[in-house]
Amino acid sequence: MKPAHRIVSSEAEELILVDADDNETGHLSKSACHDGHGILHRAFSVFLFDDAGRILLQQRSPGKRLWPGYWSNSCCSHPRRGESMRVATRRRLLDELHVDAPLEFVYKFLYQADFGDAGAEHELCHVYLGRLSAAPLPNDHEIAAIRFVGAAELGRELEAHPERYTPWFRMEWQALARDHAAQLAGFIEP
Repeated sequence: MKPAHRIVSSEAEELILVDADDNETGHLSKSACHDGHGILHRAFSVFLFDDAGRILLQQRSPGKRLWPGYWSNSCCSHPRRGESMRVATRRRLLDELHVDAPLEFVYKFLYQADFGDAGAEHELCHVYLGRLSAAPLPNDHEIAAIRFVGAAELGRELEAHPERYTPWFRMEWQALARDHAAQLAGFIEP
């Protein structure tokens, strides 16, 4: 039975502001963090893989302020004020996909991307890999659709149609394939 989904994210929730070295510098609402060109805050991206080594992608809800309808990695969000990355990643996997998965930290990076006049992402993003142990049940307030794709097929899609994907996802997948191939190989299909 599909669980009842509720709205689990709010523009008023307080995020963690950081400097370029990931030192906490304060707190600000999610909305304010994404205004204008964005204010640097802590974030995370999770890449989940099934037993066949395929990557779970999500299409962002049309109700999202930034990059609605775009395809992205399995789960991406922010730790809230006073929340550890471990707690935040677990909370969001449960909120968005109704799954729990052990995660492996890979790397973190700083990026900024504008989405027209709607706002921007300016994040120091922690990137994780994990393996699904149960079928995901997407929260339709957060996710429009999900699909599984092999690494080679994803590479072809990103090359042919990069405009269909979020900017952070494109950067992360490129870095994973280029700089963290050995770690990634433990998750992708043979």
